[in-house]
Amino acid sequence: MMKRQKQLLAMAAGLLMACLAPGIAAAQGDGPRAFDGHPDLNGVWQAIGTANWDLQDHPAAAGPVDTGAIGAIPPGQGVVVGNTIPYTPEALAQKQQNFENRWTDDPEVKCFMPGVPRATYLPHPFRIIQGDKKIMMVYGFAEANRTIHMDKPERERAPIDSWMGRSHGAWDGDTLVVDAEGFNGESWFDRAGNHASYALQVQERYTPMGANVIMYEATMTDENTFTEPWTIRLPLYRRLDENVQVLEFKCVEFTEDLIYGHLRKVPTR
Repeated sequence: MMKRQKQLLAMAAGLLMACLAPGIAAAQGDGPRAFDGHPDLNGVWQAIGTANWDLQDHPAAAGPVDTGAIGAIPPGQGVVVGNTIPYTPEALAQKQQNFENRWTDDPEVKCFMPGVPRATYLPHPFRIIQGDKKIMMVYGFAEANRTIHMDKPERERAPIDSWMGRSHGAWDGDTLVVDAEGFNGESWFDRAGNHASYALQVQERYTPMGANVIMYEATMTDENTFTEPWTIRLPLYRRLDENVQVLEFKCVEFTEDLIYGHLRKVPTR
């Protein structure tokens, strides 16, 4: 009887290891490979969480009174490493002003392009199209997109500041490292009013954690706004829906009354 029990225990242990092995391999980054040997990041990805509401820890809160629970702010755990954004005193005052006016001043409300890194954790999917010289990221919101230049080691400066900036990338082992700058300073990081200036520099790190998960990190440096660099970290998940697509969210028409309604002969608000 004891011999039989040992055999059953051995078989169970073997089956358990067989089940866990794919997960262990995935945790070590053993995912699919592209034609050039680097991790294959092609596909549709999406963040899950409340980072777009507020990068830091936050409780539930009411939204505009006429939106009820639909417009309420869900509680969420922060994605800022250490949960502190090291603002200068002047920048912190601006953040607080942004928060007070968030329902009208947030660039997302006005359908402006989201900037980097916000485009990554908006509550919408985005697509990565991977090549050896260029990598494209296509976002549904406001038809935003960006090209990551993998073939320009000397990193040309952006010819003009813009919402999405200019991005240059390189591989660090299995991690895609992207340096982005050349921003116009108009973007917010979230609906809580966290912000930066035109001097913002963002270094992103995309590290595969298996076939269907990327650990995303972004470090923000801006001497005009922060006393030191700070980092966010969150996972991105591959959308496995059949025939999943990134659909265009052309939101401009939904903002016209908000932005220009006061100019009508009979104001809409």
